[in-house]
Amino acid sequence: MELNLETDYADRAYTILASLVTPRPIALVTTISADGKVNAAPFSFFNLMGANPPICAFAPSDRENGVPKDTALNVRATHEFVVNLVDEKIAEAMNQCAASLPFGENELVRAGLTALPSSIVKPPRIAEAPASLECTEWGTLQIGGNRMVIGLIKRIHLRDEFFDAATKRVRTEKLLTIGRMASPHWYCKTNERFEMKRPD
Repeated sequence: MELNLETDYADRAYTILASLVTPRPIALVTTISADGKVNAAPFSFFNLMGANPPICAFAPSDRENGVPKDTALNVRATHEFVVNLVDEKIAEAMNQCAASLPFGENELVRAGLTALPSSIVKPPRIAEAPASLECTEWGTLQIGGNRMVIGLIKRIHLRDEFFDAATKRVRTEKLLTIGRMASPHWYCKTNERFEMKRPD
């Protein structure tokens, strides 16, 4: 079967792609408005895009009335954000942060999450997150109705148990992040893994 996303299936592109390209990591992005109000919102159109320099990207959409969501407005105003990774322990809290609240209302309070000061950016990181990436905006691309925020990752915060200082490696067996699966409500755990070494 061939699906033409330019014609017959153009109005189904999101649902089809979000159900096919899985699992996707989840960014619980914290930002701060120009007047100091904290916002937190999850995004599964998110990933790392390179390591030299370290960059990530996520795609905040508009509200149904065409107004950019709070995250996009805040990044536009301050050029900073924090990507907080989501593990099994904070999955439900992350989901609470997806609620549509009035501009300026703090989702972290609603979700019962704790804001901690970041090292070099103004938006806070989330204490309960297994890891947080402090980012400055490199740029934002507008491609049709898509908005892609590209961030330079300046600092990583992660719990001591997740990092082996001697080998400078993440202990991935302890990092039980969750992934986004089919639209609209499906997720997955990452506690079942297999190793497959690259050929020489």
